[in-house]
Amino acid sequence: MADLTTIRNIGPAFAKELKAAGISSAEALREVGADAAYEKLLQNGTRPHFIAYYVLHMGLQGRPWNDCKGAEKDALRKKFDQLKSQSFDTDRSELEQFLNRIGVIDPPA
Repeated sequence: MADLTTIRNIGPAFAKELKAAGISSAEALREVGADAAYEKLLQNGTRPHFIAYYVLHMGLQGRPWNDCKGAEKDALRKKFDQLKSQSFDTDRSELEQFLNRIGVIDPPA
């Protein structure tokens, strides 16, 4: 099984987060896909970050992270917002979710 860092754009820190979320190899990441992998990261407590989301998409396509532009980036932003709303801060009130999105409160322990 290939290490996660063999996928373009995935360094040691990102690989560590993926492993903590239950994705331990490049093959497993390719099999589950970018959206499901990112959802697992959010469910494991990773703070949402749009750049990390599209870096994952670009990496699985073998593209540099900064290749994401225009309509493609806009479409990924919509999907990211949808995943985030379904998988992050679901145990908080609407006010707490908003405060967390703007960085006022810490993520749940």
